[in-house]
Amino acid sequence: MNASTNTSMTETILNVEHLSMKFGGLVAIGDLSFQARRGEITALIGPNGAGKTTVFNCITGFYKPTEGMITLNRRDGSTYLLERLPNHEIPARAKVARTFQNIRLFSGMTVLENLLVAQHNKLMKASGYTFLGLFGFSSYRQASAESIELAKHWLAKADLTDRADDPAGDLPYGAQRRLEIARAMCTGPELLCLDEPAAGLNPKESLALNTLLMDIKDNTGTSILLIEHDMSVVMQISDHVVVLEYGRKISDGDPEAVRTDPKVIAAYLGVDDEEVETVLTEVGDEEVIEQLDTGPDPDHGPQSSASMLAGPVSDSVEHGDEGGRVTVSKGASRAARVGTGAKASTPARSTASKAQGKTSEAKASGAKTAGGKASAKSAPASSAKASSSAAARPKATAGKPAAAGSATAKSTTAKPAAPAKKPAGVSNRLVAPRGGREDDLLVIKGIGPVNKKKLNEHGIFHFDQIAAWKKADIEAVEAYLAFDGRIAREDWIGQAKALAKQAAKAGAAKSAASKRGGRK
Repeated sequence: MNASTNTSMTETILNVEHLSMKFGGLVAIGDLSFQARRGEITALIGPNGAGKTTVFNCITGFYKPTEGMITLNRRDGSTYLLERLPNHEIPARAKVARTFQNIRLFSGMTVLENLLVAQHNKLMKASGYTFLGLFGFSSYRQASAESIELAKHWLAKADLTDRADDPAGDLPYGAQRRLEIARAMCTGPELLCLDEPAAGLNPKESLALNTLLMDIKDNTGTSILLIEHDMSVVMQISDHVVVLEYGRKISDGDPEAVRTDPKVIAAYLGVDDEEVETVLTEVGDEEVIEQLDTGPDPDHGPQSSASMLAGPVSDSVEHGDEGGRVTVSKGASRAARVGTGAKASTPARSTASKAQGKTSEAKASGAKTAGGKASAKSAPASSAKASSSAAARPKATAGKPAAAGSATAKSTTAKPAAPAKKPAGVSNRLVAPRGGREDDLLVIKGIGPVNKKKLNEHGIFHFDQIAAWKKADIEAVEAYLAFDGRIAREDWIGQAKALAKQAAKAGAAKSAASKRGGRK
């Protein structure tokens, strides 16, 4: 796989071109291209589910991409196409190492032994892949001494020298993170891929991590590709930032440019609610305002504590197999909701003003009619005036009733009557279980502990209650359980009827047995 030496590409260690990764109909990564420069820290950021770890898995060989090319250029001028290399050759030949979101140390081994395990291949080669190490051959002794020295070097860099003989599992969380990075560095990588190394760290541990990563960058020449959500880490140590959303690149540049990019602010970094309209105005692109998804969808998606993106991806993203086209629906945009709210308030005000206008018109017509009556008494009116006053008379029969009628019209116009809501709960709910004993609703497939608790809170305790539900009852239950057709799909009513029959038979048998016992 190593190709010709091309000195023009020595500045770029990793070149990702038109990378796509599809899982069935889901486009996890769509036509992604970016470069990581040698000797720099490149950060890959974006919301949860944006496809960052999928990119790492493609680079390190865990996934084979659907489309695209991933090129790694080593210092010696050799070039490797990572998507074509077998998994185990990517770290061995292309010199790519990685860590994972979850710590994967050998917790039962000492800290020093964890660093020696990373040099296993070098020691095995020195032993001739046999038992030469057992006899103390000089080549093996030399390789072993070099491995221990390298391990001690990275222990010092990670500030773990005093814990060298302690089990790795006894280290604090932040120290385990640093040990994992030190272990990866013992393999001598040219590209180090770190998947959320600062996750779960306190500020002091994050500072120690930053120090270690900057030392790796400045003193080893190893390039770092970093996935991270901690913006204090990203903005302090990164030279280059790539931002993903829904598997697509939305921004690419230095940290300051990305930090102030309105697209990144809207999609990921976020602002206060009152600043949303301002940020989207700064974007100045109607397409961006319509397509960017910048807040939870309150009708379908997660609550305010969840991701900043809209609810389920299926509600806001449409993936097409043809060309991997990704479309974000208009309903997912916070800007659209802000605009809708402003428009909605305007018709409400205009409706109220129209209602007030009708009231004033009614009063004016009453005054005119009174004047018409006076003129009719003093002199004979023309046929036109007579017909006019006759038409107006019903409106001004009495001043007060007319005012009352106009007030009613006003209230009706300003606030249309809402459709009648179904009463909360179901028709056969109970205050408490019959006989003080409730049926075990968990037996019904689809009812878990949380749903059982909710049903009990709404007065449902027995199988026969569920078995007797009508359509209105099912709709009411689905409303407060936030289900949609699940009761019918899982046949709760059919299950409940069968269980109610079993319970009735058991009760009858128990009653008969007790009667026989009484006669004896």
